[in-house]
Amino acid sequence: MKISKKLCLLGVTAAMTLGVLAGCGSGSGGNSAKDDKVLNIWGMGEEVKQLSKMTDKFTDETGIEVKIQSIPWSNAHDKLLTAVASKSGPDVLQMGTTWMPEFQKAGALADMSKYIEKYDNLKAENFYHGSVETTKFDDKYYGIPWAAETRVLFYRTDVLEKVGYKEAPKTWEELEDAAKKLAARGDDKYGINIDSKEQTLGFMFARQNGSPLLEDGKPVFNKKPFVDAVSYLNDFIQKGYSPKEDLGLDVSQTFSGDDAMVPMFISGPWMAKTVKDTVKDVEGKWAIATLPKKENNTSSMGGSNLTIFEYSKKKDDAAKFIEFMARPENQLEWMKLTDALPTALKAWEDDSLKSDPVYSVFNEQLQNSEPMPLIPEFEEIAQNYLKHFEQIYLGGADVQKEMDAFNQESEATLNK
Repeated sequence: MKISKKLCLLGVTAAMTLGVLAGCGSGSGGNSAKDDKVLNIWGMGEEVKQLSKMTDKFTDETGIEVKIQSIPWSNAHDKLLTAVASKSGPDVLQMGTTWMPEFQKAGALADMSKYIEKYDNLKAENFYHGSVETTKFDDKYYGIPWAAETRVLFYRTDVLEKVGYKEAPKTWEELEDAAKKLAARGDDKYGINIDSKEQTLGFMFARQNGSPLLEDGKPVFNKKPFVDAVSYLNDFIQKGYSPKEDLGLDVSQTFSGDDAMVPMFISGPWMAKTVKDTVKDVEGKWAIATLPKKENNTSSMGGSNLTIFEYSKKKDDAAKFIEFMARPENQLEWMKLTDALPTALKAWEDDSLKSDPVYSVFNEQLQNSEPMPLIPEFEEIAQNYLKHFEQIYLGGADVQKEMDAFNQESEATLNK
């Protein structure tokens, strides 16, 4: 999967080398009596180090000490598999939503249903529906939503107004019309960036066009709703409304200037900060909007959950920590430290979020976001989709034939 750095910081599963595993406390393969009294937390990237600013309060409240391991995400997948095989790992681990199916199936995650019954702050109704879905397998819950992520439309308000759009496009038809008019501004001008390396985009638009993606466990990627969505995206590229290939430029170049090269793109919450920090002279000239609608405007739900490692000997203490982090006030604190969007609905009642034009749109879209299919094979299927889409937009291949082949290969993947 092509995952943005920000998303990886929020969402990819934490894991350790065997050498570090040997040094962890109870439930982590360690022998230190001191470590046996410590709750071990695994999280990803530099941002997880911010947890230390919140754990003193947890320790004061519960008497439970916390040890945080900030893990590079580049080789996390293999290291976590090693932890599962050795039955040695943390007590609490941050799990990317897209990895939940694989590691739940591998037996790495403890069923948290009894803790959800015990603690009001962990109940499903407290969180976005799409976030909760990433934790649920066979009517049991294997994690608690912690950080939310979705996709929205970024656009230059001033540039779109010049072509007759005082608001963001609200339908597929308006999106194509706006992109056409924007691309007509001249050479090296486009309407929107269709990111051909973003694996969720095709599936997301297919859902908006009424595709269930899977029916009775079988892919329907060669059926009309999916095929038409791929054709719709491909048309932007073929008609010159979107760059055909990566321009080699970042948003500070493509989204800037009085007549931005690419005035619209679809991205996640990390990009809002990037625009603010890197695009010059754009304040008051850009906004975000929920995605344009066809049958619906469902976006993709990502982010990360807090889970309990199945082989932890401190599951009760781990649940206490997760309950602490799930409280709305603590999710707000975590957002202030890291920019991670809260999953707790009550956190969004805070005035600092309700009155903010960017956060309020993310909140609206998060209420209409669903995760990609929660199957262990989805990563492989999504990567294969990108290969077929490349044959279409770059190689000129027939959309239906490519989707027939893609569907057949996906069936084989699911039947392994």
